[in-house]
Amino acid sequence: MKRGILSILLLLTCGFASAQEKHKAQSAYDFLQSIGVNSAIYRRGESVERTIECINYIGARWIRTDESMNTDEQVAAIKRLHDATGVKISTSLGSGGSDIESLIQGSRRMAAMGVLLAIEGNNEPNNWGIRYKGQEGGRDKSWVAVARLHRDLYQAVKQDEVLRHYPVWATTESGAMTDNVGMQYIEVPHDDADVVAEFRGVRFADAANCHNYFTHPSWPAPQNNQTWLSSLPTSAAKGDHLQGNYGVTWLKKYKGYSDEELLNIPRVTTETGATISGQMTEEMQARMYLSCYLSQFAQGWSHTAIYILRDRSDEAGNQTFGFYDKDYRPRKAAHYLHNLTTLLDDDQPAKRLSSVAYTIENQSAEIHDLLLQKSDGSFALIVWGELYEGGKQTVTVRLKHKYDISIFNPTKGTSPTCEGRMDNFDLEMTTHPYIIELR
Repeated sequence: MKRGILSILLLLTCGFASAQEKHKAQSAYDFLQSIGVNSAIYRRGESVERTIECINYIGARWIRTDESMNTDEQVAAIKRLHDATGVKISTSLGSGGSDIESLIQGSRRMAAMGVLLAIEGNNEPNNWGIRYKGQEGGRDKSWVAVARLHRDLYQAVKQDEVLRHYPVWATTESGAMTDNVGMQYIEVPHDDADVVAEFRGVRFADAANCHNYFTHPSWPAPQNNQTWLSSLPTSAAKGDHLQGNYGVTWLKKYKGYSDEELLNIPRVTTETGATISGQMTEEMQARMYLSCYLSQFAQGWSHTAIYILRDRSDEAGNQTFGFYDKDYRPRKAAHYLHNLTTLLDDDQPAKRLSSVAYTIENQSAEIHDLLLQKSDGSFALIVWGELYEGGKQTVTVRLKHKYDISIFNPTKGTSPTCEGRMDNFDLEMTTHPYIIELR
């Protein structure tokens, strides 16, 4: 029997049938739709044609932009991109922007083409600051202007006949508020007396929005569960996380949602990622990008955009976040994501989600699993490890019933490493996912 990174043991089913736990599948299509990237698309040294090539290769389903997309040039570029890839776009007030009308107009044009995904507020006003109706805000100043801007944006979208059904994503880095203007809430409670009175009862957004980079000065890599713990929605999270922006704000400690409430609020990530430096090699970055998408979706983030599709060529400093370098050379992250999205490819949601009974024996806190179902009814059980500090661990997957099984390792390619009809098998876990197809 062949052994290596993956070893398969065909075992007798006697005595195991009562041990399996039923797991309800999630839609493989929904997971794929969650996979996004940041990109300037056609600016900052990028071209639409190369962006099309990159998106079609890695299989990302949406792009987060930092602008309103309102000029004829922008609209024409996005139409070419969408026609060639099917990718969706989130529009934004951008860094320091405050032109609500331009964003509304651009979003309408995106919606008319079937491209619009969501409308986002300001990008990191703690870093860029804004000026709205003559008042400066953000950074180390009062955030009243930031709150007024996002409140007015939300109302403008919801009063618009074309846009009112599209989600509005919150302004990022609400944890940096200097005064308590209530942006740690999606909708501010009427009875929170600590919030500036003007904003009590205000609805700011349809989803919380974070830049929960999985590497952070307070959470440097590599550590076990590097991406899993940055994705946690509760106070047990690491880095610049959901709880520090919507639970207890990281700068002034203003209180928002409880841990229990944070588990259930709608949430998206519009930036996360890591640069290549020191122990963060190209190989480790690639593996963490896969586990980031998986960890985020498994813990309730509906959309995740990694920064960035292609390295910036118009900025100084360490520009190695990208799936591609500035010359469009694909990094391992591009190849591994291509393999993952190719193996899971699905163009519509499953009509009815079912369950699979299985257990994973010897599953430590660093081993995670996610059950997906495709529209053809087949299942993809994904099991991944976050043992980034080193070592390996063997787990045994036990299924209640026998399936025709194909096991894939997306860091090796898109051909199965093992196939057979079985109900039990071993996996040697380190820092990459296995995709187990069950039919």
